[in-house]
Amino acid sequence: MVLETSKLPKHVAIIMDGNGRWAKKQGLPRIYGHQKGVEVAKKIITKTWELGIPVLTLFAFSKENWERPKEEITALFELLKVYLDNELENLKEKEICFKVIGDKEDFPKDVQEKLSLVERITEKYNKLILCMALSYGGRAEILKATRQIAERVKKNEIDLIEINEELFRKFLYTKDLPDPDLLIRTSGEMRISNFLIFQSAYTEFYFTEVCWPEFTEEEYLKALLSYQQRIRKFGRVYEF
Repeated sequence: MVLETSKLPKHVAIIMDGNGRWAKKQGLPRIYGHQKGVEVAKKIITKTWELGIPVLTLFAFSKENWERPKEEITALFELLKVYLDNELENLKEKEICFKVIGDKEDFPKDVQEKLSLVERITEKYNKLILCMALSYGGRAEILKATRQIAERVKKNEIDLIEINEELFRKFLYTKDLPDPDLLIRTSGEMRISNFLIFQSAYTEFYFTEVCWPEFTEEEYLKALLSYQQRIRKFGRVYEF
């Protein structure tokens, strides 16, 4: 499996799906699947760093996930805090910039503070931008941006004629990031579930039956190879 380094995506986004279902198949509690999923995420982050891909965005917790049982949500918070504590030195060593996209204010204060701390400590790094989508929803992001623009218009800080795609992007969580070139979803589901819906207009999608806890580096390379075999036209005519 040979990848062309010149044709690697600049931004990979991943919907890490199937943790709970995988655990259930093993006869284990759902949280065990999430624990295994964290270990897989670490490996994929490292492989992304090794390949020199500039941006990786992981969909870790959606707006809709707040509807899950309270015990599961609490356990996920603990996993997140442990991950941040354990991985901070690794992020610093590899010069990885950690960034949160989503509504951090939805989380308990201790989680917010830990997320903000890791963001501040790593903000100067640029070997890889690791975006964690937490309490994130694409529709909520668009509505939030729209409200912010409307407020600026109301204050006469923005004229209606100035509103275009370039300006709109400045109000998104991803304002400093390129759109994803490749979006991977595991576990066999073939939808993007409210993830980066504005940014993925021309994204290449890759769906796999493999659940996230079993998503290996080899599976990741398969997705990247599939991406490299595609022709991206962006609405233009491609002459063969």
